[in-house]
Amino acid sequence: MNSALSSPSPRRSRLSPITRRILAVNVFALVILVGGLLFLGQYQRSLVQTELFALQLQADTYAAAVAEVAITVDQFASEEMVPELAARIIRRVIETTDARARLYHADGELVADSRALGLAGNRVVIEELPQPGEAPPRLLGRALEIYHRALSRLFGLEPMEAYQESPNPRAEDYAEVVAALGGDGERAVRIAPDGGLILSVAVPVQRYKKVLGALLLSKDSAEIDAAMYEVRLDILKMFGVALAVTVLLSLYLAGTIARPLLLLAAAARRVRGRVHERHGIPDFGRRNDEIGELAASLREMNEALWQRMDAIESFAADVAHEIKNPLTSIRSAVETLRRVDDSGQREKLMAIIADDIQRLDRLISDISAASRVDAELSRAKLEPVRLDQLLRTLVEVHRETRSGGGVALALDIPGDAPLAVRGVEGRLVQVFRNLIANAVSFSPPGGTITLAARAENGMVVATVEDEGPGIPEGSEDAIFGRFYSSRPEGEKFGIHSGLGLSISRQIVVAHGGSIRAENRRDGAGRILGARFVVALPAA
Repeated sequence: MNSALSSPSPRRSRLSPITRRILAVNVFALVILVGGLLFLGQYQRSLVQTELFALQLQADTYAAAVAEVAITVDQFASEEMVPELAARIIRRVIETTDARARLYHADGELVADSRALGLAGNRVVIEELPQPGEAPPRLLGRALEIYHRALSRLFGLEPMEAYQESPNPRAEDYAEVVAALGGDGERAVRIAPDGGLILSVAVPVQRYKKVLGALLLSKDSAEIDAAMYEVRLDILKMFGVALAVTVLLSLYLAGTIARPLLLLAAAARRVRGRVHERHGIPDFGRRNDEIGELAASLREMNEALWQRMDAIESFAADVAHEIKNPLTSIRSAVETLRRVDDSGQREKLMAIIADDIQRLDRLISDISAASRVDAELSRAKLEPVRLDQLLRTLVEVHRETRSGGGVALALDIPGDAPLAVRGVEGRLVQVFRNLIANAVSFSPPGGTITLAARAENGMVVATVEDEGPGIPEGSEDAIFGRFYSSRPEGEKFGIHSGLGLSISRQIVVAHGGSIRAENRRDGAGRILGARFVVALPAA
C-alpha cells in the first residue's frame, strides 16, 4: 500500500499555529501599550514636584516662625537661636503633618529632630509602628513599584542617590542643608532603603538676612505611591477587560481563518488519499472574503479533476472500442485467409487488412493528437493572432490546390479592421482546417463553403457555412463528441476517425472561446446547409 495514502494526518494541538500567532501579535501589542502606561513616569514627576512645592511652603512658614520666636540677642547685640525653644516650636508645628523636621545650627550641628526626644547628643528616636491588625504592604503595589524602578534604571530616568541617615547627623550629610546654610533654599529626592522616595526641602532660618540655621523638612512618598497605585490599578483593570476582549476577538478571528483552512486541508487530504471515492470540498460560498474564494476555487478544481478523470475513463473506453473494431476485423480476415485458397478472395481479404491497418494508424495518430492538445496549450504562450489574415490564407491555399469541379471557398470579412485574438496560431489553423474538411466532406460537388468573421461584443466571431444536407435534428452538440460516426452516404468507411470536431472544441475551449453548430434555413424552414460558429475573445 502507498505510504502516502496510509499515513495518518498529523496530530494538532487545540490551538492551531495561526491561532497562536494571532493571539501572540494582538496580546503582545496590548501588553506593550499597557506596560508603557503603567510606567507613568511623567505623572509621578508631576506628583513629586507638587509635593516638593507644598513642602517648600511649609518649610518657609516653619523657618519664619523659628526666626521670630526662638531667637535671643546677647549683650553684644548678636542674634542667636535658642535650641530648646526652637525644638519646642518645631515639634508643635509639625504635629499636624506627616513630615519630618530637622533644625540645624549655623555651625552644622543638629538642633532638633521631630522624630527624636531631647537635643542633639541626647536623643531618643521615635519610630511609628503599624497598628495591630494592619495589613502588610500590598504585594501588587510593591510589584508595580519594582517594575517602575526597573524601567527607570533601564532607560536612565532621573538617577537618584540613596538615602542614608548617619548616627551622628550633621549638616554636611545633606547637600540641600549645606546650601540652605549658605542662604539658598534647595530641594532633593532620594531613594529610601525600602525602595520608596524621600522628598526633602531645606530652607535657611534667618533674621534680617543673617542665617542662624537651616530647617530640613522631609517626607516619604507614601501618598504618591498610593496615588500611583490607584492609577495603575485602574489601568490594570482596563487592561484585564481589554485583554479578555482581545483574546476573545483573536480566537473568533482565528476561528474564522484557521477552522475553514483546516477543513479545506482535511478535504484535500481525503481527495488525495481516497482516489476511488468522490469527496466534496466544504462550501464557504457565503463568505465574501479570500477564504470563500479559496474554497470556491478548490471546489472548481475538484470538479474539474473529477470531470477530467471521468473524461479520461470515457476516452479510454471509447479508444478501446474504436481500436477493437479494426482489430476484430483484422483477426477475422487473418483467420479466414488461412482457410481460403482462391487467389481473388485472398486479395480481397488482404485489401481489408490493409484498410483496417490504415484505419488503426489514423486512429492512433488522431488519439495522440487529441491527448496532446491540453498539455501543449497549458504550456504554450498565447500571442496575438490576426484571425482575418488566417482565414484569408486558408482560402488562398484552398484555391491554389482546388481541383476542377471541387468545392469552392468564399471569404466574407467586412471592412479592413484587424480581427485579432490571443492564442496559438498553429492550433487555431487546425480548428478551421478541421471545420473546412468537415464541410467539404458534406458539400455537394461544385458547392461553396463560406468563411466569415466579424467583431461582436468584445469577441471575434468566425463562421464556416456549407451547402450540404445539414446536421441531424438533435445532434447539434453530439457531433462534437469523440468518435462521432455520422458520415455522408457513399463515403468509404473508416476514412475519418470522428475526432476532428472533438479536437476543435477542445482547442477553442482552451483558448477561452466557444464553438457550436446549427443548420442554415430559408424563410420556409428548409435546411440550406450547416453552420459552425467559433467565438474567441478579442485581443
